[in-house]
Amino acid sequence: MSAIPRRDVKPLARQLIDAFGDFNRVLSAETARLRDINGVGDAVIAELKIVEAASHRLARAKVIQRHVISSWDAVLDYCHTVMSHRQTEQFRILYLDRKNTLIADEQLAKGTVVHVPVYPREVVKRALELNASALILVHNHPSGDPTPSESDISMTVQIDQAARALDVTLHDHLIISKSRELSFKSEGLL
Repeated sequence: MSAIPRRDVKPLARQLIDAFGDFNRVLSAETARLRDINGVGDAVIAELKIVEAASHRLARAKVIQRHVISSWDAVLDYCHTVMSHRQTEQFRILYLDRKNTLIADEQLAKGTVVHVPVYPREVVKRALELNASALILVHNHPSGDPTPSESDISMTVQIDQAARALDVTLHDHLIISKSRELSFKSEGLL
């Protein structure tokens, strides 16, 4: 409403929901795809991206500089907020200190619909730069199926081996989908 004053915006909102599926997907949609919708201009895009950034910050505030292992539900909520509605794969790393307090959350890579390139060397290098003692790997599956691929499993094993060699613990690897998640640790894959 504030992006388009004195106009009924319900038809535009319905058009956005129809085009992207739900409110979360509207917020996380790429700018170029939003522009394809008739009636969406810079002001509308700016408003949507402000709401998206605010929701990410609110979710992040519940986990940053907190003991991650004891607030696992907040971590999962945060990961779902940030990643579950992305159209392409994204790989994030949660870096923890010795007390398992989250010291950094960084997006390491963006990929395609079915793959995101991750290099174990870069993961461990950044952990050392941050003086992190532990890691949680997180990536999304836009397909909605959080089942890990062979390359997901192989890459996780490589990161775990590299991290162990430098006394960094890999707590878990989470795969986030639209409505659920998979934990490598819970599934016995780590």
